[in-house]
Amino acid sequence: MQPNPTVAIIGMGYVGLSLALAFAKKFKVVGYDIDVNKIQLLQQNIDPNQEFNAEAFEALNITFSNDEQCLKNCSFYIVAVPTPVNGERIPNLTPLLKACHTLGNVISKGSTVVFESTVYPGCTEEDCIPVIEQNSGLKAGEDFMYGYSPERINPGDKQHTLQKVIKVVAGCNETATKQIATLYGAIVEAGIHIAPNIKTAEAAKIIENTQRDLNIGLMNELSMIFDKMELNTHEVLAAAATKWNFMPFTPGLVGGHCIGVDPYYLTYKAAKLGYNSQIITAARMINDGMGKYIADKIIQHLIVAVDVVKQAKVLIMGATFKENVADIRNAKIADVVTALQQLQIQVHVTDPRASHEALLKEYGFGLIDQIQNNYDIVVIAVAHNEYKALDDAYFAQITLPHALIVDVKGIYANKIFSRKYWTL
Repeated sequence: MQPNPTVAIIGMGYVGLSLALAFAKKFKVVGYDIDVNKIQLLQQNIDPNQEFNAEAFEALNITFSNDEQCLKNCSFYIVAVPTPVNGERIPNLTPLLKACHTLGNVISKGSTVVFESTVYPGCTEEDCIPVIEQNSGLKAGEDFMYGYSPERINPGDKQHTLQKVIKVVAGCNETATKQIATLYGAIVEAGIHIAPNIKTAEAAKIIENTQRDLNIGLMNELSMIFDKMELNTHEVLAAAATKWNFMPFTPGLVGGHCIGVDPYYLTYKAAKLGYNSQIITAARMINDGMGKYIADKIIQHLIVAVDVVKQAKVLIMGATFKENVADIRNAKIADVVTALQQLQIQVHVTDPRASHEALLKEYGFGLIDQIQNNYDIVVIAVAHNEYKALDDAYFAQITLPHALIVDVKGIYANKIFSRKYWTL
């Protein structure tokens, strides 16, 4: 590796910005994104995702830009763009292939490209590299090196940071692997794991999130079964967890841009090879249906508790895909809102971190300015830190006597007494 490399990061989301700030403590960095508004905020030391404060940007050798000309003459290019699915749950490689096209415009001989975006095994070599080669006229593995190092960023997690999680790397050949391992070794304290090839590294990433999706799917199915048995799922899990090898997963809404998306990349590739997944697909079906399940539980209560269901008022607390983040992508609480609004039920949504404008654009509903005091249902959908100190008196104050408190994550277990309480 060159003694003073310039590292370009393509995509300034959770993953890209984390990489950019870490590498900029050691090397010269270019942070590139096609979103002009995002770049303008980053240039002012403002993280749109609220993961880093202004101090995290100080005294760093970094340039943020949406001009691809700034990417020329860099030593390393790290691609960290989204890899979503479309409406039919088929991998949408458009952002990734556009990034490859951009790289083809700027890459030069001697550079190394590393992909961090989550993909199905084979995507890097079969889909991405040919685009760079065609657009640059360069030969991969000869004129430029390439490899894969799956991202492991967990938004909102201040403990398992980039520096503290082992980094998996793989290169197209021994030279590339050594270069990539050395590069990441400069910032990752936990160490480097060298995978034998790129497909193995791609597969490792895809099963990390698929395994978690499967386990949460099991918990969600158990929750529905135990509800019919009038058992408290969290109490059952607490008892089971006393066995040393019981895995601690809990039921909940599975959204966001990773766990709720990545399994579809694996099942898509498997289907292309002639294998139709059964267990993975079943877990996805269960998890994708949890929003409707929660909405149905709300409606069942309203049918008994109020005279006219369509005149009911519901408060949703939390609109992001998980706790303590601002990201609303694939937020499954939107399924609950939609199901209730279809019955003309009045739904108010509040969230201390989500953007009103982003919610309106993505889902067609925004945030209320002020919480009222006459709700028939309150749904605590996301366990933000801002909500954890709330108590029984608070919920009694904002609800009618017949109200139901729906605590999706169970953060108020054994704390609600003056109103009916339900959790997954």
